[in-house]
Amino acid sequence: METLAVFGGASPCFSSSLQRSAAERSCSLSYAHHKNHLRTRHHQLSAFPSKCHLFSFFPSRPHAKTLAKPRIFLPHLVASLEQVDETYIMVKPDGVQRGLVGEIISRFEKKGFKLTGLKLFQCPQDLAEEHYKDLKGKSFFPKLIDYIISGPVVCMAWEGVGVVAAARKLIGSTNPLQAEPGTIRGDLAVQTGRNVVHGSDSPENGKREIALWFKEGELCQWTPTQEPWLRE
Repeated sequence: METLAVFGGASPCFSSSLQRSAAERSCSLSYAHHKNHLRTRHHQLSAFPSKCHLFSFFPSRPHAKTLAKPRIFLPHLVASLEQVDETYIMVKPDGVQRGLVGEIISRFEKKGFKLTGLKLFQCPQDLAEEHYKDLKGKSFFPKLIDYIISGPVVCMAWEGVGVVAAARKLIGSTNPLQAEPGTIRGDLAVQTGRNVVHGSDSPENGKREIALWFKEGELCQWTPTQEPWLRE
């Protein structure tokens, strides 16, 4: 009877303790099984590691979204970097009158571009109008023409890889007050109406303007001795 009293389950406290122990063992077994499952799953996945995790987007890493942009290789863009272009550069009457011709030429020479044409020239009105024909409908067109024919200009033809885009950067914004320091207009000019220098805005216009301002035989084709030190 005493044995039944002790082990017969009559005590509520003892019965509760047994139930709790059974529940804990069940929970432990379930956790162990889950842990083994995750370990097995991890080993399975590790056999095929992702090569693109650096380009995945995680909410906690918003900057990773920018890494998801694909890098596209375009051979024609690389080829364009090696294309030799021509550009027309003109020192306007205010630049000539202020004695800035040498300063402007030196900036293009120091950059490594090749000078193929150079002359001091008094521009006639018909040539000025043809050069600026795209601006003919603008209200400032008459003043622009009067300005260009008001004194001699220096006409230049330059040649080099990416010369048109590079020349535009060397010259600076049309409005000198918006041009960066270090550019020709940023350093030497103040007003748009007296912005010292002109440069072609595209390779096509570079060829057109050179043909407009230079006659046949006025351009000189030559090979600078420093060319191996400028291009691979």
